[in-house]
Amino acid sequence: MAHHRTTTDVLIVGAGPVGLSAAAELRRHGVHCRLVDRLPARLLYAKAVGIQPRTLELWDRMGLIRAVLEAAVPLRGQMTYDEGRESGRIELTLPPEVPYGFAALPQYETERLLEEYVARLGTVIERGTELVSFTQDRDGVTARLRTASGADEELRVPYLIGCDGAHSVVRKTLGLSYEGGAFQEAYMLGDVVADWDLPHEYGIRSSRRAADGSTDVLVCIPLPGEGRYRMSMKLPPGLAGSPDAGTAPGTGAPDGVAHGLQGGGGPGLADLQAVVDRLAPRPARLSGLRWSSVFRISHRIVDRYGRGRVFVAGDAAHIHPPTGAQGMNTGVQDACNLAWKLALVVRGGAGPELLATYDAERRPVGEEVVGRTVRHAVRGIEADPEDRRTLLLREAQLLVGYRGGPLSGAPYGPEGAPQPGDRAPDCAGLTTPVAAFPLRLLDVLRGRPGHVVLLYGSDGRELAGAAAAAREVAGLPAVAVLAAGTGGTDRPAGTGTPGGADGADGRVDPSLPVYRDAAGEFARLYLPDGATGFLVRPDGQLGARFPLAGTAAALSGCLRALSVRRDGRLGDPVVP
Repeated sequence: MAHHRTTTDVLIVGAGPVGLSAAAELRRHGVHCRLVDRLPARLLYAKAVGIQPRTLELWDRMGLIRAVLEAAVPLRGQMTYDEGRESGRIELTLPPEVPYGFAALPQYETERLLEEYVARLGTVIERGTELVSFTQDRDGVTARLRTASGADEELRVPYLIGCDGAHSVVRKTLGLSYEGGAFQEAYMLGDVVADWDLPHEYGIRSSRRAADGSTDVLVCIPLPGEGRYRMSMKLPPGLAGSPDAGTAPGTGAPDGVAHGLQGGGGPGLADLQAVVDRLAPRPARLSGLRWSSVFRISHRIVDRYGRGRVFVAGDAAHIHPPTGAQGMNTGVQDACNLAWKLALVVRGGAGPELLATYDAERRPVGEEVVGRTVRHAVRGIEADPEDRRTLLLREAQLLVGYRGGPLSGAPYGPEGAPQPGDRAPDCAGLTTPVAAFPLRLLDVLRGRPGHVVLLYGSDGRELAGAAAAAREVAGLPAVAVLAAGTGGTDRPAGTGTPGGADGADGRVDPSLPVYRDAAGEFARLYLPDGATGFLVRPDGQLGARFPLAGTAAALSGCLRALSVRRDGRLGDPVVP
């Protein structure tokens, strides 16, 4: 018998990396959520393995980064072979100001780290709990769950997020279209150890032409563990699941979406070894098979990322080829974008109009990712017309931005300067009178879940006045960055207490954190036009850029764009 209760602010369906990221961000913003997953336990499959630098930046701000860095392995590049000869090498080298490189981590390890993090914030995954159905009205969502014990529970919540994958119940119930297509080939995956003489920190792409003129490709992505890789290759004719065997996986899927790992037994070690013997650029002996599977690839995207009080994120909203490890990382950014907006609305600081910006900002990103990964899957990344630097920054997801979007303020500053909607660059060389070592901007922002105002200048009184305006107008915390060479000591004129900024009366704002741009890195990357302020959003994008003298007016404009209520505040919540 179903029973009805309202005990949480947001119900999240699906506890993969996207659902866990949504839960993490909601909890950091002080919002209660329940996280349910129909599976009884985490799957030990290395499905999504590539971690992009932008995702690492988001996890840094969460406070999760140390655990990830200890578990992951670096991905330094890709070596390409054609008919056994090296035909190209891509070094995954980013500009020195980017704090993290590319990494590889099996999805089950990513989920473990996120699950532990979310549990520390008070949310535990409800395993074996399935969303059966839901309805919504103007006041909330009524969801029917079936728990691991088989009991039905009826839950009333203000909002629901579907992170339940390519076959999403949430998406289907909403009636969202999911247009696209599928690749005809079936593939097989294997998590194995390869004994060969190739460098482990490089991905391997090796192709050979078959007698019929077609090209067969072996792709190997390094995983933690000596010689361990996730290998993918076309499913050979005759094996279970191959089209010619009459059991093409996914073709009988009720929703017609042939994507992801398929049910049934996977290929054996001998099946993988036979393909590696044929395609690998070096002799290799495989061993230590952890798991294997057959999988199919589709490319689809929804017509909208939500309706009413219900939203979709990750594979529930977009699927595409795994080329470039874009899928999970794009889903994590979906979750972070939606979570801070939901938190502001749930806490009563903004009206529900803010939630429409989730689709406005994220669906164009999803469309670009789907299109790019399909092109790269068909023609190869080497055929991309972009220059190598831009291509790597795009693959690293460091160029994702929302310029011209509904939340991006007016441009301000010189040509080439980061503008509202762009990623807020990290920078090194920030110093304080106490620390004996320089800090990065990410160190300053870490653990701050809400909006933060960065104030750049050389006049302590002006900085203190702008900080007071940020606090009075929007309840926002501010951080001062002093221009290099300001004054003759570690403090500029008009400042006093280390770690605080003083004004004309000597102690206007001693609580204002102050860092010196000792290396000039902040000025080089942000290109401030004199004394300049920057509003950094919770997802690490710039919300506004303005002259320090116009702090109050600029932040008032941001509040209007965010649909913030008359008495609403953007300041940091207290995490429960």
